[in-house]
Amino acid sequence: MALPRTAQALIDHIEQVVQADVGRNISALCAAAGGGLWGAASRLAAALPCRVGLITGFFVPLGMPPAAETDGPVGAALLARGFAAIGIPCRLATDEPCHSACAVALAAAGAAAVPVDAVAIGAPLAGLIETWRAARITHAISIERCGRSGDGSPRNMRGEDISTHTAPLDDLFTAGPWDTIAIGDGGNEIGMGALPRGLIGRDVDCGEAIACATPANHLIVAGVSHWGAYALLGALAVIRADWRRSLLHCLDEALDRHILEVTVRDGPAVDGVSRRQTLTIDNFDLTLHHEKLRMIRALVEAGHAV
Repeated sequence: MALPRTAQALIDHIEQVVQADVGRNISALCAAAGGGLWGAASRLAAALPCRVGLITGFFVPLGMPPAAETDGPVGAALLARGFAAIGIPCRLATDEPCHSACAVALAAAGAAAVPVDAVAIGAPLAGLIETWRAARITHAISIERCGRSGDGSPRNMRGEDISTHTAPLDDLFTAGPWDTIAIGDGGNEIGMGALPRGLIGRDVDCGEAIACATPANHLIVAGVSHWGAYALLGALAVIRADWRRSLLHCLDEALDRHILEVTVRDGPAVDGVSRRQTLTIDNFDLTLHHEKLRMIRALVEAGHAV
């Protein structure tokens, strides 16, 4: 395998690994967001001090049972574990319908000490925004969080309005003064407003209805949002040699499986595609996801050896 000779080229390679289209017609979205992983990781790695606020939780009202989907909380928990390992304080924001799944995922990751800011549907966000400002958050990272579409309503991939189950955490994401990073896979997630207008509507099913209007400074588009968590951990491991060992410990198949198993069982959480309480993310079992994880680990380890 011929390896890139610079950190940016290696991170671009990692980005290409996670941009595999799993059937959502997002190739154009991936191309338009190219370089987002490098932008996000390089800003995080250079920030002194760095304090991260995570935003996640995508509720599935017709799930069996109704619950947060597996994609999002599990990846956020991996990120929280990684940030804790390298000394970066973080907290996580979600809404009440997704609170349990997020808290369980964090505990399963060994990150139970991470504060969870859960807001009730319809409650004002001013207090939460002030909490994040008082905590001196420097970077907000949203992963698989449904955001506002053009008409103001958050919509799932079927085009259904889920505003009665979804707090407008877009307002927290954009409230600053923090830098904003978003991870998504279908066009309806917070951050997708960074893409050229009309691109999601042109290529993605129900795209005109679901396209999120909320932008991010750095957008990571992946075939599955969960892969974006792997990619960000890997990219940070490329840039910061002093963080590499700790972050690679978090890119661990057994850890990832444990977080998913506990979150599905105890959260509970359901697959966002099948809407069933299964050990899958976007209707794919961990065999596929861990192929991506191993590829990223191999790239980081081989690149370090060059």
